[in-house]
Amino acid sequence: MAKAFEELQIKDDFMFSVIMRDPKFCKPFLERVLGVKISRIEYPRPQETIDLSAEAKSVRLDIYVEDGGENVYNIEMQAATNRSLPRRTRYYQGMIDLNILEKGKDYKDLKKSFVIFVCAFDLFGEGRHIYTFENRCIQNLELGLGDDTAKIILNTKGTMDDVTPELKRLLDFIDGKAPEDEFTRELDEAVQSARKNEKWRLDYMTLQMHYQEKYEQGVEQGIEQGNRQSALRMIEAGKLSLEEIALYSGLTLEQVSELEKEFQPA
Repeated sequence: MAKAFEELQIKDDFMFSVIMRDPKFCKPFLERVLGVKISRIEYPRPQETIDLSAEAKSVRLDIYVEDGGENVYNIEMQAATNRSLPRRTRYYQGMIDLNILEKGKDYKDLKKSFVIFVCAFDLFGEGRHIYTFENRCIQNLELGLGDDTAKIILNTKGTMDDVTPELKRLLDFIDGKAPEDEFTRELDEAVQSARKNEKWRLDYMTLQMHYQEKYEQGVEQGIEQGNRQSALRMIEAGKLSLEEIALYSGLTLEQVSELEKEFQPA
């Protein structure tokens, strides 16, 4: 069951996307993760920041920003365990490159890109707070490919002493702990404020209704498919009339008749 809007935390995908739409929060977030100073960030197209459609995950990036220089950043929140996440980073990387090339740029103009997943679980089980991946030569790990891509998996459940205190406090806050510094207190206040925003409440409710409709459609399709399979087995057995098969399978007589025609050898 979906959470009530008033219960959303920053680790919930919708709330995270809403908060990170504001450069006031997105910029210091990136600075803590990457350990660098960023002069400014910009959102090239609003619809790439958050798309409130039921298909958002398949066609849009949650947070997509540029820094006005040679870098682009995609940030995604992942609260539930998902073992396919490494392949998703590959997919999102391709989306970023395609987005740049579709603007008429040459591949030589591709910017350095960072795909960042914030996970409320340890995907690799090593206890690290941060896992950073770049393409390197297997025969010589000191030799980088130089394709200017990086994939970063953050783990709010980390146990190692492997990140700065600032990033550790940020990850702890995302994991549900109380804010411990000025930035996390600001994030907490932003979450409290967002919960009172009626437009975002409506957007969230609309999104949940879309998800529910998609779920119900899937259930109905699954039931119908199961009924079709049952009817096909009864047709194959050849012991029941079409009327009886319709009665037992839950299909209409017309549907059973069509299945029988499909079953007959050409």
